[in-house]
This record gives sequence, structure tokens and C-alpha cells, in this order.
Amino acid sequence: MKRPAVSLRWKIALTVMAVSCAVAAVLGVLVHDAVARQTVGQVRKETRANLDSALELFEYGTSREGLNSLLDPPELPAELRRLARSGQRGTMVGTYRGRPVMWAAAPADGQVMAAWLPYGNTRRSLEMLDTAILGSAVLAAAVVALAGLFLAHRISRRLGLTAAVARRITAGDLDARVGHDADQGPGGGAAGRDEVAAVAAALDSVAGSLQSRLQAEQRFTADVAHELRTPLTGILASAELLPEGRPKEMINDRLRALRRLTEDLLEISRLDSGTEHADLAAYALGALVEGSVRATGLDTVVRIAADTVVETDRRRLDRILGNLVINAHRHGRAPVVVTVDASPGRPPTIEVRDHGPGYPVDLLHHGPQRFRTDAPGRGKGHGLGLTIAVGQSAVLGIDLRFTNAPDGGARTILRLPPGAPIAP
Repeated sequence: MKRPAVSLRWKIALTVMAVSCAVAAVLGVLVHDAVARQTVGQVRKETRANLDSALELFEYGTSREGLNSLLDPPELPAELRRLARSGQRGTMVGTYRGRPVMWAAAPADGQVMAAWLPYGNTRRSLEMLDTAILGSAVLAAAVVALAGLFLAHRISRRLGLTAAVARRITAGDLDARVGHDADQGPGGGAAGRDEVAAVAAALDSVAGSLQSRLQAEQRFTADVAHELRTPLTGILASAELLPEGRPKEMINDRLRALRRLTEDLLEISRLDSGTEHADLAAYALGALVEGSVRATGLDTVVRIAADTVVETDRRRLDRILGNLVINAHRHGRAPVVVTVDASPGRPPTIEVRDHGPGYPVDLLHHGPQRFRTDAPGRGKGHGLGLTIAVGQSAVLGIDLRFTNAPDGGARTILRLPPGAPIAP
């Protein structure tokens, strides 16, 4: 059974409380021992003094009235009696007539002379001291625990803020910064120059550097695509003037491929800029998917398990499905099946599935990467089709997931955003 996770806040607070309790316990034991030694030692001293006086009076045969001394008292503890009969002196706490007393005993002419002093007040004083020590320890532990919890809360809040900003950066929000959020949040601006602040500053530095590099890459991609577009248009027009034949077909085929790559790069640069907006309208999902698949010109099976009307951008959804179907035919194996399921109570779902080797592990973990298709057995390409599908899905609010079917083959699932039913 998995143990429940304990937050850093409570770990620090419990550690501080445990240490404070241990310190309070050690100090309490030391104080109790010192006070008890002094108090009990004083009673022992007085009892021995009474015993000495009683022995002197007994030796001279003088009355011992008022000295609280007795010869062979029956209430004398047995261990102290044996010690006295062996010729030694000693003291011990016991009882006399039902009251706690301090006994002192010594041999006296073949008998045992014992003297006693009341011990009840001394015992009550020690009990009151123990209560005071325990109460002080509990109060001190509570105060220290609250202080530790407050400190741990501040530390964990700042670490949580840093982790939240890191997750936002991972999700694509490259403008997120710990310093900016700390200034805007409660208690911001008082972080200080400690280790947590150093981690936050390092994360901000990494985010800034990453943002600069990505923006430079996006600008380079957009600039290259724009620069290529004009000469490609001229070259395509010039190629049409070539005489008919196989060379002309090969040249036009390569030029069209280069033009498609240029258009893909321009589309990616627009998606990266974050300025794209969907032009929504109501469409029958089944008919929309069938039209998108037919437009690819590839032999693909379309299954409509349950149809509905959705609000989406037809051009963008066509682009997504077209890229997924082309990718399935290019890198997978037939049959390629597109399934539409809009069962009641569930968000509309589109599944594109082939029966090839499946998606590589790296793509499943990190998503598609442009200019990278290194999966064995999945052919070659520039890796922009799936990247564009992901970007257009983000514009439409579609949850796009890449998985592999249990019985083999790549499977892409698109979950359209749920909304109120739309009348056809």
C-alpha cells in the first residue's frame, strides 16, 4: 500500500516540533533532577540532624520529646532497618501513621534509633514542579511548532510558486516568471536573498534564455519561409514553360513538395506566434469528417458510431484530419480507419488509427517534433504534419493524444471541447 505523501510544510513543522519537544524533555529532566536533589537533600540533612540529636539524648538518658524519634518503630522500612542493624546509617522515604515521611536510622545500643520528618509538602512541591515543567514544555513546543509551521508555509509557498511557474513554462507560457508572480502575490517582495530566491532567479534566467532562443528560431523559420515563397512561385511559373516530358514532371513534383514545405513552415510560424483565432460555425460532425477524409484522396475507412452537430472551424479541422490521415498512410499500414463517436454524455471523439508499427516511444512521451521522424519502420518525412495538427488542435481547444493500440498500430484520439447541444 502506497504511503500518503506529506508536504514539505508539515515535514518542517513536525521536525521543528519534535526537536523542540526533545529539548524541552531534556531540560525538564535536568531541572527536575537539580531541584529534587536540592529539596530532598535539605530534608535528608534536617532528618539526620534530628537523628544525631536523638542519639545524643539517648546516650545520656535524656528525654527526646519533640524530636520525632523512635526506637525500633514498626513503620520503619525493612531495608533501612537492616542497614541500621548492620551498623550503618541511612535515610529513606516511607510512611508513618499513613503520612509520607523521611526516615533516618542508626544503631543505638543494640537497637535501631529512627528519626522522621514530614515529607508530604516536599512531595507536593516536586509534583507541582513537574506539572509546571510539563506545562511549560507543552506551551513552548506549541509556540515553536506554530513558528515552524509559519516558516515552513512561507518556504513551501515560494517553492510551490516556483513549481507552478515551471509547469506554466512547460505548457508553453514562456512569459511566466517567478519574480513577477512573487511581486503580484501575497507577501511578495519579501523573499530575500536565500536559496529559494536563488532557485527562482535561476528558473527565470532559464525561461528568459529559452524564450529568446525560441523566438529567434520562430523568426528565422518565418523569414526563411517568406523569402522562399516568392522565388518558388517564379520557379513554378518558369517550369510550366518547359517542354512536356519526364524531366518536367520530376521538376514540378519536387517544386510542389518544396512549396508544400514552405507553406507548412509559414503555418507553423503563424501558430507559434499565438495570433491564430478559430472561425467557428455549426457542422454535422460525421459529414465534416467524411469530407475531410475524402479530400485526401487516400483509401480510408470512415465509421460513424454516433453523430452530432459541433461548433468548430472547418478549415482547421480539415487540416488536422488531413495531416493525421496522410501520416497514417505514409508511416503506417492499411487499413486506416477514422471513427467518429458522439455518444450522449461524452465529448465528441474522432479516432484515426492505422495498423503499422505504431508511434515511437519518444513521440508518445514528448509529442511530435518538427524535422524529426526517426522511428524505425515509419518511413521518412520532415515531421511538420503532426506538429501542425497539434498547433491547430490547440487553436480549436481539441484534446489531441497520441497512443498505440493494444493490438498494434498508431492511434490518434481527438476529443472536441464539450458544449451545449447545437441544433442542425
